[in-house]
Amino acid sequence: MTPFSVLDLSPVPAGLTTTDALRNTLDLARHAESWGYHRYWMAEHHNMSGIASAATSVLIGHVAGGTSTIRVGAGGVMLPNHAPLIIAEHYGTLATLYPGRIDLGVGRAPGTDMATARALRRTLDGGDGFPNDVVELLGYFADAPPNPQVRAFPGIGTQLPVWILGSSLYGAQLAAHLGLPYAFASHFAPSDLEQALKVYRQTFRASEHLDKPRFMLAINVFAATDDATGMRLKSSMQQGFANLRSGRPGPLPTPVDRIEDHLDPVTLRMVNQALSCSAAGSPETVEKELRALLTRYEPDEVILTGQIHDHSARLRSFEIAAGILSHIE
Repeated sequence: MTPFSVLDLSPVPAGLTTTDALRNTLDLARHAESWGYHRYWMAEHHNMSGIASAATSVLIGHVAGGTSTIRVGAGGVMLPNHAPLIIAEHYGTLATLYPGRIDLGVGRAPGTDMATARALRRTLDGGDGFPNDVVELLGYFADAPPNPQVRAFPGIGTQLPVWILGSSLYGAQLAAHLGLPYAFASHFAPSDLEQALKVYRQTFRASEHLDKPRFMLAINVFAATDDATGMRLKSSMQQGFANLRSGRPGPLPTPVDRIEDHLDPVTLRMVNQALSCSAAGSPETVEKELRALLTRYEPDEVILTGQIHDHSARLRSFEIAAGILSHIE
């Protein structure tokens, strides 16, 4: 069985509040733990009224404290926004509070617009310093940090697992070079997936962190009783993605029956291409589509996401997906 996990952006559904979104996140995490999910990751985004996971480390602590066994982590922290030492201290603290349960995925995008990136008060180097920041970060978690004058307390000696996140060849090359696990953002940017995966697997160098490549595939899932209901659930994310790409991010829209009546053909093609790594529909349809993705990419792990407006429908979707993945060899 391929391990399966959850990626949750803590979406704020239209008509509800951030408080509702955060409550839903903890509820989903508790259910995911009972359904056999391996990890529960949250992602850093800023200045987006429809996403409640901006203070990612705070929310990770909340979820870890409200669960018992599931691994909890960042998928991920946008490292250019932060000094590596601060991230090492935050996640070192989490790893100390919840030993053996915390993951740290890092990416090089700002996770927001440029005006907000400037407000985060880090130099805007375009991610050019990302490799050095990752190496520095890894050093803080080591038993013997490379720089004995600056150490992370807590953090030192935790050996916290660090993943490289990406949607291009850059992340694949860096993860392979450093011998780190790699998670590809195929749930919204699948165009370079095959090439990035090939580069990562072929150029991977074993390290003290990992002896062989470990690749995580991200998949959107919208599972329901029938195909029509599954596609209706998906329409919220389709509308939300179109709004984001047009510079109008906001709360997660309510679902619609015919998405083609709400998005113009050009926009709909763009959205469907971006969300092509998805499984939507009845349990039978979702199983067929998940099997096809697993066969094609042979991931070491999959991480499922799905921005669904109704919380009970979202829970049911993840429950159906867990039932399917738990018996796929």
